[in-house]
Amino acid sequence: QVQLVESGGGVVQAGGSLRLSCAASGFTFSNYAMGWFRQAPGKEREFVAAISWSSSKTNYADSVKGRFAVSRDNVKKTAYLQMNSVKPEDTAVYYCAAANAREGKYNVATMEFRADYWGQGTQVTVSS
Repeated sequence: QVQLVESGGGVVQAGGSLRLSCAASGFTFSNYAMGWFRQAPGKEREFVAAISWSSSKTNYADSVKGRFAVSRDNVKKTAYLQMNSVKPEDTAVYYCAAANAREGKYNVATMEFRADYWGQGTQVTVSS
């Protein structure tokens, strides 16, 4: 069955770094764009970053641009989110998601990402 399993979350001090991983199985990973979203307590889930199936295109939310970097390894079927210079406002549950690129579910120009699959999430807490 389809699985997206996030790992790498934890507690980090403000200004520090963390790398999240998302291991995929049960579908053809290279056919899918991968995205990262987050949800803070009391807030709606929000887009963080996305990467096309070939890694040629990426998008970032303005709040993380220049600090976070999304990448993927199609051989390992894993997506990554490198988080640098983290801030307390980055505290949230982080989710990875997969969107079928062949069905046009990731639009680089509009940053629209219509996920087919979601992971269970990993908690990131940034202490001040």
